[in-house]
Amino acid sequence: MKNIGDIKPFEKKLYLSSPTMHGEELKYMTEAYETNWMSTVGANINTLEEEVAAYVGVKYAVALSCGTAALHLATKLAGEKLYGQARPEVGTLQGHKVFATDMTFDATINPIAYENGEAVFIDTEADTWNMNPDALEKAFDMYPDVKLVVVAHLYGTPAKMDKIKKICDAHGALIIEDAAESLGAEYKLDGAWVQTGSLGNYNCISFNGNKIITGSSGGMFLTDSKEDAEKVRKWSTQSREAAPWYQHEEIGYNYRMSNVIAGVVRGQFPYLGEHIAQKKAIYERYKEGFKGLPIRMNPFDEANSKPNFWLSCALIDEEAMSPMVRGDQDYLYTSEKGKTNPHELLEAIAMLNAEGRPIWKPMHLQPIYRSHKFVTARGNGRGQSNAYISSDSISDVGADIFRRGLCLPSDNKMTPDQQDAVIDVIKRCFE
Repeated sequence: MKNIGDIKPFEKKLYLSSPTMHGEELKYMTEAYETNWMSTVGANINTLEEEVAAYVGVKYAVALSCGTAALHLATKLAGEKLYGQARPEVGTLQGHKVFATDMTFDATINPIAYENGEAVFIDTEADTWNMNPDALEKAFDMYPDVKLVVVAHLYGTPAKMDKIKKICDAHGALIIEDAAESLGAEYKLDGAWVQTGSLGNYNCISFNGNKIITGSSGGMFLTDSKEDAEKVRKWSTQSREAAPWYQHEEIGYNYRMSNVIAGVVRGQFPYLGEHIAQKKAIYERYKEGFKGLPIRMNPFDEANSKPNFWLSCALIDEEAMSPMVRGDQDYLYTSEKGKTNPHELLEAIAMLNAEGRPIWKPMHLQPIYRSHKFVTARGNGRGQSNAYISSDSISDVGADIFRRGLCLPSDNKMTPDQQDAVIDVIKRCFE
């Protein structure tokens, strides 16, 4: 890699996005301890559900152990709504395809497999890094029987939900909204600004340790349906029936949030706006610092969305990319004057004692899902290479972003001086 010169590493590691605590968290945790409400019931859970539902703009919230639990129960619920109650040993999506965001963390996708469904991955669009509505429309042309779509908002940037909702409505499809990364982000729908987490038929958020507010773990299912909220609450507490003994008529799960974790999130929640402002300032400082470099920040639809700027990311221009190849676990690259690549930048950032990360590897490229269908704006995204016909156009947008992109240190405790050092190191990699 290139020599980054005499830049001194940070004494304390700068993380990608670590928890930022304020003190109130301990107060509510202590209340849970002192009142002995340490399990999955208590004032913290009840209050947090009310506060989050009011903030997001839905009628009901169900606090769960993690965002993945919320996504699983949302997926199970959607499958049961569409196809009926399944036998205990069979998922509600058995024999059915589900359209899903391609460039995301696998927690978005795995619940489809939990319920025995088959994910069909929808390619990414360049101007939000989210699901491409044109590719979604093409997917419905190819698979008109599909009735469920899972949409994730990448790195806190809302997808184009107006177009996606219109397409789904036209085809009678339900939407699971994975807003795990986008709590506090807003989208303009029918002329009104609304919160992500309220845009689907079933909506999910996360309070994982690296999210914009955290409980160390935790997540929520959000809905306007009292019936759906009650069903998810029942399933999350092992589906116990109202009998004097333990009786079960449905499969259940141990997915409820504890009153202690709810106390942490409850103490964090008043600071959500502050965290978003800090994250936005980091994004803007990177954007200004990269002026003149062949590198761009992760984009968003400025007219119709207000991201929460959870992670700041960068995309290297094609002409400035030095050669780089990746295997399933390893990578190689060649360092060239005036050019760089994501791994050279990540190694340089690591020499500062700072943490960056590659962009999410698209799901259609993951070993576990390589046999699944993949749809681009042109149609079938599999088997499109040709030894005899050359093409310079990009059809697999997600793979291209993965190849040229990286996540930058985005911790909201990062000082301007630390960020200037990161920017300086990145500039040196282009020399």
